[in-house]
Amino acid sequence: MANYQRAFTDAQFWKALGFTAKYTVFITPILMVLGFLLALLTSSNSPLRQLTRGVIFLPVVIGLGTSSLLWYWLFDQQVGLVNKVLVDLHIINQPIVWFISADTALWAVIISVTWKVVGFGMILFVAGIQSVNKEVIEATMIDGATYWQRVWRIILPLNLSTILLVTLVSAIGSMLAFDQLYIMTGGGPKGQTFTSVYWIYQNSFIQFKLGYGAALSVILTVIIFCGAALQLYLTSRSKRQ
Repeated sequence: MANYQRAFTDAQFWKALGFTAKYTVFITPILMVLGFLLALLTSSNSPLRQLTRGVIFLPVVIGLGTSSLLWYWLFDQQVGLVNKVLVDLHIINQPIVWFISADTALWAVIISVTWKVVGFGMILFVAGIQSVNKEVIEATMIDGATYWQRVWRIILPLNLSTILLVTLVSAIGSMLAFDQLYIMTGGGPKGQTFTSVYWIYQNSFIQFKLGYGAALSVILTVIIFCGAALQLYLTSRSKRQ
């Protein structure tokens, strides 16, 4: 019980949890919207769109550690291609030191993770879009519905289960973020990019406070479970309505 009492009063853990929640709130809608738009773009089975799907999905099979190292190099102030491209396009006047502040470091990580995992959500959305009855789509076209009206009134409502799945996977994966922050920011600057899992790792395997780390893990698990249960409830309620 002492470990749990200490965990509930650990300011650094709650600060890390707050950063994790911020990261989750930012990246989950990006993955959802971008994945759905890419699915709309590539949902037909023409050879060109199948190739496009394959190219977008390819980063998913790359290890998260490998992709994080790749993007850490791409965001490097001196030799990274990101700064070079931005300077050449006259978007910025001088290279950005991406990992010197928590805000720019956060967006660098979000960009790298989006590139890595957006293809997974896209594939799930493609499967959902292709499962919509073609006769329903044809009927709405005969009634004069525009493309975006069909998307909003037919495709989206019939894909609520897919939306729930992608949201849950994205949100839970973001709440458990570790590799990308460990490799790209190391928790810096000044511990501002510690995620909750990173803080648990620090206590468990760096400071060897295994009991305390286990207590933090249980608290995080309960928080994630409650969030997932709330989301399932709200989604099922919207279906009934």
